[in-house]
Amino acid sequence: MCRVLAFIGPETPLENLLLTPTNSLVNQALDPERHPELQLAGWGFGAWSEHLLKPEDPFVYRRPMAAFYDDNLERIVPSLRASTMLAHVRAAAYDAKVVLADENCHPFSFSGTPWIVAQNGYLPNWQILQRELLRHCDDTYLEQMKGSTDTEFLYVLLLSLLEGDRDEDVQRAVEELVRLIAAAMKELDLPGLTKLKMALVAPNRIIGVNVGLGHDGETDPEGDWEQLRRSEPTSDDFAKSMLLEPMYFLMGSDFEKDETTYRFETSDEGEATGAIFASEALTDDTDGWSELEFGHILFLRNEGGRVSKTVQALSV
Repeated sequence: MCRVLAFIGPETPLENLLLTPTNSLVNQALDPERHPELQLAGWGFGAWSEHLLKPEDPFVYRRPMAAFYDDNLERIVPSLRASTMLAHVRAAAYDAKVVLADENCHPFSFSGTPWIVAQNGYLPNWQILQRELLRHCDDTYLEQMKGSTDTEFLYVLLLSLLEGDRDEDVQRAVEELVRLIAAAMKELDLPGLTKLKMALVAPNRIIGVNVGLGHDGETDPEGDWEQLRRSEPTSDDFAKSMLLEPMYFLMGSDFEKDETTYRFETSDEGEATGAIFASEALTDDTDGWSELEFGHILFLRNEGGRVSKTVQALSV
């Protein structure tokens, strides 16, 4: 699975978020703490900043190569600041069927919506499942699909299911997305472990999703992910551990300080000026990091310089 990082807060150097943490997203491309594979199939980020000529639009950069091999990394990232950011490093199977192209790198960004998306996840047999799922897709978004990844198709489907941009609208759309996938798998007799660990980001907002389906297409898979992780890496139990593991978030301040090491003060809700949502904690010291458990959705919003948080259980 890939790795995801989202941020909202004061205008902050992207270098502080992407490069300097001890377990930075770029480091995770080569040495992820909680994933057995390297993330070599591409990387990218989308960022909003008041310093951009079009601050209402995300600046999106994507390249189909390992982040640490990108010669633009240390030219572009240290030059940018952002108040909202979504970044991603891509893992893919090591075979000739994988298409390495800009169009297959995250985050995905369409016109007609404030949301951009990235995920570390997997929808098996998604091309065949389209037989059932395309009927729910809006042509406005389908015609913007340029790549050949499951995530971009899920982006199309999720946007098509949205009835608005309120938190409750997004939660309902995510729940319906999971139900439709489960129903399509049942109808076509194509059950499969499905991981939907997603970040949906718009200016000053992060919505983190941790949900999926079990090996038999069940919507309520159970198990202790830490115990399952001790299984053989090629086993079904190990794959299930990757499904059930948490995502991570942190609320704090001082993200914007330009220092040689990554430092900040963790804060309680009401005092936090910024927040991070990620596949992995970015620091060796995980104090202050909270877990978004499987089956839940996280809403983070920056209003008036303070970040609020809501966590809800998903009903699928």
